[in-house]
Amino acid sequence: MTKTVILISGRGSNMQAVVQAKIPNLHIAAVLSDNPQAPGLAWAAGQGIPTAALNPKDYPSRTAFNQAMLELVAGHAPDLVLLAGYMRILPPEFCSRFANQTINIHPSLLPAFPGLHTHQRALDEGCRLAGCTVHFVTAELDCGPIIAQGAVPVYDSDTADTLAERVLKVEHQLLPQAVADFAAGHLSIQGKRVINCRIAGEAEQD
Repeated sequence: MTKTVILISGRGSNMQAVVQAKIPNLHIAAVLSDNPQAPGLAWAAGQGIPTAALNPKDYPSRTAFNQAMLELVAGHAPDLVLLAGYMRILPPEFCSRFANQTINIHPSLLPAFPGLHTHQRALDEGCRLAGCTVHFVTAELDCGPIIAQGAVPVYDSDTADTLAERVLKVEHQLLPQAVADFAAGHLSIQGKRVINCRIAGEAEQD
């Protein structure tokens, strides 16, 4: 059983997609947040999942908060840490502690547009395709090995909001499948490339 801790900052729609997927061999031990008012916490609690939140304002420094969050996550001894709309940059200590065990979903086709405001940046650059990326987390922001990507068309009439809505629908499909592949032991990392033996097997059958 793959013991999993999910980190969120808001409503946690990607967290909800993972929970509702009922992934075999996945046990969600806790949903944690840096926002005590995050709507996703109430939703998770309603599903019977343990929840907790740490407020950064209760700590004297960012370092102190990061250490407390690291200890909270580590207390669950997870096999997988899933970032599902967690809006804080993980410190190197966290990335090292859970190396190759932390997965993030980012709303762009990495390596394009790491960081924030991805949809507006895609529009500003005249992209004809946008999308999302599931990747392993490293200390370098949004630069870890890519597990899966999904693309959507960009229309001339798009705003950042309409594009975000279209990409989010793909996120809700892409992330549960990536988590399922991790839980099934299908993923291995070779350099910066993630090998998915499920996909490789399907390709051989074709």
